[in-house]
Amino acid sequence: MKLLKWIALTMLVVMFGACTVRQVQESQPMDKDAKWVVLPVVNLAEVPMAGENIETMLDSILRIRGVANLQRQTGVTPSKSGLLLDDRQRYELAFKNAVQEQAQYGITGAVHEWRYKTGLDGEPAVGLTLQVVGLPSGQVLWTASGAKTGWGFSNVSGTAEKLVMQLLKGLTLQ
Repeated sequence: MKLLKWIALTMLVVMFGACTVRQVQESQPMDKDAKWVVLPVVNLAEVPMAGENIETMLDSILRIRGVANLQRQTGVTPSKSGLLLDDRQRYELAFKNAVQEQAQYGITGAVHEWRYKTGLDGEPAVGLTLQVVGLPSGQVLWTASGAKTGWGFSNVSGTAEKLVMQLLKGLTLQ
């Protein structure tokens, strides 16, 4: 009976340990009362709009953590289409607008994976990198990277939100 309990406990530890991988940089505390901007998140995944989904999550989670003076810069341009499709151009335009609006911090990143794994269970898998940049210098002040898989009954956006929350726990706000 003890052997069975030990095997079950070992399996749980292995399963939970394999679900999330995170690397978070330690940094100086950042002022949550400063002007913050959510900059475009680059989508390196195969699924359209994964970056925009992370931007929305960043907006929500930072507000929950007490960042009240927060805006989103989406990279909208007054062109005919109204939206730049190239992530680099979107980022540059949003960064320029954030500097003009005298924001102090910008948060951005990249989505590396946003999908359901193949197989019987089809677990959701998400991988991303987040960065806080100082404005107007563009210097990276904090960075975190992680990957997370959910269970077969989970969805990708829920798995992504859990990962974003875990990564942002490493961002010290005061």
